[in-house]
Amino acid sequence: MPSYQTDWTGTRHRFADLRALLAAATPLRSGDVLAGIAAASAEQRVAARYLLADLPLSIFLNELVVPYEADEVSRLIIDTHDSAAFARVAHLTVGSFREWLLDNATDGAAIAAIAPGITPEMAAAVSKLMRNQDLVAAARKISVVTAFRDTIGLPGRFSTRLQPNHPTDDPAGIAASILDGLLLGSGDAVIGINPAGDTLASAGALLSLVDEIRTAYAIPTQSCVLTHVTNTLALIERGAPVDLTFQSIAGSEAANKGFGVDLALLREAHEATLALGRGTAGNNVMYFETGQGSALSAEAHHGVDQQTMECRAYAVARAFRPLLVNSVVGFIGPEYLYDGKQILRAALEDHFCGKLLGLPMGLDICHTNHAEADQDDMDTILTVLGVAGVSFVMGVPGADDIMLNYQSTSFHDALYLRAVLGLRPAPEFEAWMESVGLLGADGRIADRAALAHRPIPALAFLDG
Repeated sequence: MPSYQTDWTGTRHRFADLRALLAAATPLRSGDVLAGIAAASAEQRVAARYLLADLPLSIFLNELVVPYEADEVSRLIIDTHDSAAFARVAHLTVGSFREWLLDNATDGAAIAAIAPGITPEMAAAVSKLMRNQDLVAAARKISVVTAFRDTIGLPGRFSTRLQPNHPTDDPAGIAASILDGLLLGSGDAVIGINPAGDTLASAGALLSLVDEIRTAYAIPTQSCVLTHVTNTLALIERGAPVDLTFQSIAGSEAANKGFGVDLALLREAHEATLALGRGTAGNNVMYFETGQGSALSAEAHHGVDQQTMECRAYAVARAFRPLLVNSVVGFIGPEYLYDGKQILRAALEDHFCGKLLGLPMGLDICHTNHAEADQDDMDTILTVLGVAGVSFVMGVPGADDIMLNYQSTSFHDALYLRAVLGLRPAPEFEAWMESVGLLGADGRIADRAALAHRPIPALAFLDG
């Protein structure tokens, strides 16, 4: 493999290979420092970016950061690469690709047309040359629309995953959180439960609980219990009301093995869930979660920086046309993203790179209590991601997940973002909210005191 070097203010900076160059060009984050691959200085980081900017995009098809013969994710990236889509930008360098993305003449349709030709490493590389402002501006151009019972990702729309987790999977506690979220307009992306236990009986009971609520009030949304894909396959065989199959994924074969999955298993789950035919607005049936640092934490990063590895996870996701992809940014902890600034940068990178690759990107805007971050940081990230056109975020009661023990975004946070940016829920979900009186004449959530005096179906929520 070739090495890369440049003389910068009297110092020669040499990078052994493309992996080292990408790592050194990455904005500072604690995970890369932990891995021993971060730039040694700000000067070296700038030197790496100058070198990276002059590289042709085509180099990423020839010099792989994880060897083709050793990794099925690398084989997926190369074997599914769309050379016709890539031809439109094949003449560009990484730096000129950035300029093309930000050009006013380049719209969302043009970016969507090249998406099948962009590899994760290309996306990661161009993001490393971008300011935060650039990541917002470019991502905002792109709309990735998916559907199951309602339609997610349309321009001017903003959805939430209603996350009613409970430390003991208590059905009454979960039901109370679901109804609270519905009253506050949450849940159009999915009603998704992280189970505290991992038995098939518990997961099946939770799926039935959500399905009963959904069908009783004819709510146009989908449910998911975020259990391992093998459990979901078993639940499908038992006839459980499975809408979506969930799985955490990563950017290398070894890291995915750490999650207990490979591409063949994901393909089996995708086909089994599709065969159920439960969608009414579309047939996107997969829900994936990712997060910077997962490959490093599994000691399966192959010396590649955590942001590039994150982008490689998106290649896995797009192979299965998911309804939702959620970067759980900040969840792993300060060892990987140290503070609010690093979490913000990672959130913007993940969102932009995912959309550039053609994925319906959402964010779990979150932090653990031992990180150098607080809810003010989350407010800032939420607002900036809203401007960037994020498809969905989490709706957690009080922004405090009492089962997973981390801080996220609340039902009220989503209402704030819809109000200040003029955003609306998914159209089918919005129509349902109007039909049951949950939306006022001004398009905002109706006052609960007023609801209590109206003979509408929403009254059952208040009584329930």
